Parts: sequence; structure tokens; C-alpha cells
Amino acid sequence: MAAPGYTSLLDDGEKLSRDALAALQLERLQTTLSHAYQNTPHYKLVFDKAGVTPADLKSFADLAKFPFTTKDHLRENYPFGFFAVPREDVVRIHASSGTTGKPTVVGYTKRDIETWSSVVARSIRAAGGRPGMKVHVSYGYGLFTGGLGAHYGAEALGCTVIPVSSGQTEKQVQLIRDFEPEIIMVTPSYMLAILDEFRRQGADPRKSSLKIGIFGAEPWTEAMRREIEEAFGIDAVDIYGLSEVIGPGVANECVETKDGLTIWEDHFYPEVIDPETSAVLPDGEKGELVFTSLTKEAMPIIRYRTRDLTRLLPGTARTMRRMEKVTGRNDDMLIIRGVNVFPSQIEEQILKVPALSPHYLLEVSRPDRMDELKVLVERREGAAETDMAAAVKELKHHIKTIIGVTATIEIAPPEGLARSLGKALRIRDLRK
Repeated sequence: MAAPGYTSLLDDGEKLSRDALAALQLERLQTTLSHAYQNTPHYKLVFDKAGVTPADLKSFADLAKFPFTTKDHLRENYPFGFFAVPREDVVRIHASSGTTGKPTVVGYTKRDIETWSSVVARSIRAAGGRPGMKVHVSYGYGLFTGGLGAHYGAEALGCTVIPVSSGQTEKQVQLIRDFEPEIIMVTPSYMLAILDEFRRQGADPRKSSLKIGIFGAEPWTEAMRREIEEAFGIDAVDIYGLSEVIGPGVANECVETKDGLTIWEDHFYPEVIDPETSAVLPDGEKGELVFTSLTKEAMPIIRYRTRDLTRLLPGTARTMRRMEKVTGRNDDMLIIRGVNVFPSQIEEQILKVPALSPHYLLEVSRPDRMDELKVLVERREGAAETDMAAAVKELKHHIKTIIGVTATIEIAPPEGLARSLGKALRIRDLRK
């Protein structure tokens, strides 16, 4: 449960008992299913095809009778076919930054924006943020939900927002030094670029004003958390969300425990399924995360397959359940000679080698009949080039013994790999 003396800071939703929460969830599930069935043509069609109606939901187990929603369904109904309210009632439109095909479009009513702002405010508070603090937002603004989601949530909490957006890393560091924010919200990979710039400017990142880093939009490891926390002397916590469900703020780590992300279950109902059979798994078993929205008006989402791999855990800092930190995705997985490999696994091994930095790229090729994996990784600033042979040998050993694949290692100089301004590009697949 929440730490002593902290309960007074929680909102009414966070204080619900498990029984009260379950009753609220079931009521909201029934309302959401009815709203979607009556107002979204896609859901009317697929519910009828599956032979179910909203009235069939009598318990949480009944949700398994209802069909899943995928990103392809959203693209097939581009741009506004998933809206469940008149288009003129939609006050905001966002879209995913999909790399292929049409983007996935999401809409928000005025009430949806208020709901979204409230769960992001709750997330920032769970991370240790308080009214009056300055929040440096380095997520991208625009159709991507990160920047504006963080912005409105910070304002809802009563913070002062510094809307820097992504890019211009030198300016980012200058503004952190000048404006002295206590909180930064950014992707973890871009935080490493900010760290590099601090050092390039000869500034000690531990002497900055930053106390809290709220990192999301891409998987990151415990090793990267330690790297960032030690470099800046801050608390680094994870925020989770995706535009199809609402945006950032679906779940957040609580700073007092840092033991997985508390899901704001009064607004989002989670399931974990077997990715192969689609069967719902019990809490504690790892599988693919699925969400159903409970309070969205403009675009309710039913059993959305996130492709993120995690497991559900009992609540600790709150009564609401936690999700284990996401470190891989169904569609992020590489199969190298029959071995399943996630970028986060490689990252974990890289960070075991002191001479190597967390900036890396995985290149997969098939020069003959067999897949080959090359890991391009930067030498850490200050590490001697003469140490690289030993670093290569150590990393190859870790990857072979821990992950089970043989990799070629190529060392780049510091800042030798391209920097991402948002989600890091970790895979270059040359087999396609």
C-alpha cells in the first residue's frame, strides 16, 4: 500500500478497495461495451459476427467472449471510422507514427482530454512530482501523444511546464541549466543523448536541478535505469501508454517502490493473453498485454492487442494491479537461428561492459542461408581504444552464454551512431 503519510495525496480512484474497484470496473465495462456497440460500426459488425452483445458481459470472465481489436482494424477504418461520437464533438485528433501504411488515428472529446490529463497528473504525482514543480517536456509535440499528453497532465497537477519538445540537444541542456526544472519527461534513449551533451559541455549532470525522470515510449532495462540514476542522481521511473488506449498515463511506476507500473485500473482494464492461442492467462504469467478502455467517449477501445509482453502482478504502492516493466514486444522480436532475441536483452549485456555505452544498433542479415547478427555499439567516452578488443570479447561471451546466439561486434567511436530524437531505432533488418 502507499507509504505512511502519503495517502492524503491520492485521489479518490487511487483509494478504492479491491472490491470497490472491481464493482466500478464491471459497471464501466458494461457501459463501454454498450457505447461501442451502439456507436462504432466496426464493433457492431464484429460483435454480431462473434454472436455476442454487451448484455452478455455479466462477469470479468465474460470479456473473453468479445473479439480483439488490432492496429490493422484501426487502419482499415482510417481516418475517423472508429469514432463513437459525432466528429464535431471531437476536440483533438492524434495519430500514431507508424512506419508503414496508414497511421492509426485517435480522437478525444473534451471530457476525454480531462480524463487523460488526470491520469497523467496521477502518474507524475506517483513518480514524486508535486504542484509547483517545473517539468521539462522533451517528448515530441504534434500528432504523437507524448508531448501534449505530458504537457496537459503536468498542468493538471499544478506544475509549471517547459514545452521544449524533442531535438536541439545543446539547447535542451542549456534550458535545464537555466530554468532549473525538477522533472524531465523524455524517452530513455534521448535522455542518454542529453547526458552525452552535459558531458560535452563539461557540466556535471549530478549538479543539475533534476530530481525526477519520467521515461516512456520505448522499452528500457533495469541496467539503463541504474545508468541514468547514477549519472544524474535522480529517481528514474517508467510511464506507460499508447495512443490507441489514450496516450501516456495508462500506467506508471510509483517512486516509493519502483517495482513495476501501477495500472490505473479505474480507467483501463488489463488482460494478458497467450500470443499464440489468444487464451487469457492468470495473473503472474507472462504474455501479451491487452487493454479495454473504461471511460473513453470519442473512441472506446475493446480488447486492444498492444503486442507488448509483460505480466500482471498484485498491487503494492496502490491497491491497483501492477504490470511488469515491458522489455519486449511480439513484433520487436528477432529470431536468429531459432533463438528469440529482443533488443532489450542485448542492451542488458552491453551495459555489463564498462567500456561500452548504451548507444547501439542491431543489424540482421542473411548473406547465405543463415541469419547473422551484428551489434554496432559505441565506445564509452574516456574508454581507451586499446581496451576495445577485451570489450568485444566480453560482450560476445555475454551474448552467447546468456542469450544463446553468436554475434559479430563492431565498435563505433563516441557519438558514432545516429541519435534518435524520439523512439530509438534499434534494429536494421537487411533480410527484407
